[in-house]
Amino acid sequence: MGVSGSGKTTVGVRLAEVLGVEYAEGDDFHPPANIVKMSAGTPLDDADRAPWLDALAAWMAERSGHGAVVTCSALKRAYRDRLRGRVPGVFFLHLDAPREELERRVTGRRGHFMPASLLDSQLATLERLDPDERGSTVDATRPPEDVVRAAVAALA
Repeated sequence: MGVSGSGKTTVGVRLAEVLGVEYAEGDDFHPPANIVKMSAGTPLDDADRAPWLDALAAWMAERSGHGAVVTCSALKRAYRDRLRGRVPGVFFLHLDAPREELERRVTGRRGHFMPASLLDSQLATLERLDPDERGSTVDATRPPEDVVRAAVAALA
């Protein structure tokens, strides 16, 4: 979990490989209307995110007992609770980085629908993991291999 540019895809792919489980890119679950909205620089609201979260939860639930890695922003506690409602044992790895680093990453990537102009709205929406949530926060400015090692250690 984390805002755009935090390294979710890079870390998620590598973590799934290390764990030997299936990987899914959360952006692939967005309805076309969400992609259009974000591409135009309009932040999603809770109603926009609901079908996306439900699709993610269904994918995750189908893999319960086998393990899987899926990347998604999961910015609010309510969103994580919605996912937990279908997959009670889900573990959230929050990839955390300073705004300046996130902006550098987002503006430097090509071929992604999420414009840098939405970064501030994501940061404003972000609710960090609460102590009672199963998960861990990792410094996403570290090399991806270090982040994956930290994730594996947190899962243990």
